[in-house]
Amino acid sequence: MIKIGIVGYGNLGKGVEAAVKNNPDMELVAVFTRRNPESVNVRTPGVKVYPFDKIADFKGEIDVIVNCGGSATDLPVTTPVIAESFNVIDSFDTHAKIPEHFANVDKAASDNGNIALISVGWDPGMFSLNRLYMNSILPDGKDYTFWGRGVSQGHSDAIRRIDGVVDARQYTVPVESAVESVRRGENPELTTRQKHTRECYVVVEDGADKAKIEEEIKTMPNYFADYDTTVNFISEEELQRDHAGIPHGGSVIRSGSTGMNLETKHTIEYSLKLESNPEFTGSVLAAYARAAYKLSQKGETGCRTVFDIAPAELSIMSAEEMRAHML
Repeated sequence: MIKIGIVGYGNLGKGVEAAVKNNPDMELVAVFTRRNPESVNVRTPGVKVYPFDKIADFKGEIDVIVNCGGSATDLPVTTPVIAESFNVIDSFDTHAKIPEHFANVDKAASDNGNIALISVGWDPGMFSLNRLYMNSILPDGKDYTFWGRGVSQGHSDAIRRIDGVVDARQYTVPVESAVESVRRGENPELTTRQKHTRECYVVVEDGADKAKIEEEIKTMPNYFADYDTTVNFISEEELQRDHAGIPHGGSVIRSGSTGMNLETKHTIEYSLKLESNPEFTGSVLAAYARAAYKLSQKGETGCRTVFDIAPAELSIMSAEEMRAHML
């Protein structure tokens, strides 16, 4: 059994917990939190919750830590710390900062003989893999990625970090005319603003400066500054009534050409329609946690991304079973 630890027990942590339950070669050993452990009730019988600062006490008892913190402020700090004592995997999704995060985690993991996997999920993650496959197969072409309509956990978390915000949901919404143009093979030149809009539903503290909060959201670099963003202030009751789910999805599309004179046109599309973003992301993390465990068993160290992991490492099946049933 692969012994799993979870850091952070929000929506993503609960998604990982469910995924571990559904993978017969895994067991959840412990959950770690920076909240009061007594306030956290996990759903897996017999699993206890511990303060994050006690995590090093479990060195040798956990095979892989799945770090379920937020990308805005948590993962850049905690993943390198965890990598000093454990094999670790995270879903860091601030695309512009992935090279910096990789370097920091790689040093911590390499220096301490551990394996780390960063930016694992569906984007970055499964979409990233498909972009690489598409570009390799159709070198003459153009990529497009559309997200949503759905709730972005990372962007919602970034809003919740703003002073005066109680809770928030952020929807990423594709511009439908842009999507259809791409599917028709028209290869349009689209700016960031022309591809998506962002809708925010925000609950604030009594007396909070709504104008200031709205301005802070709309000008937030890497998250909202490059998009047409709508901010809606609503009550906590409205948020729970109308925005309790966490759906998401999207498509990555490449239009390309083959032939001696590039006369033949092709379109490749990989799409996801997810009822629960965190449960799906948790399932991806669980599969890659298995890969991290396998690499560790082979004595490998340092940081990896989804590009470095062979598909066979994700599966519980033997090589013979994969060839018989999947190939």
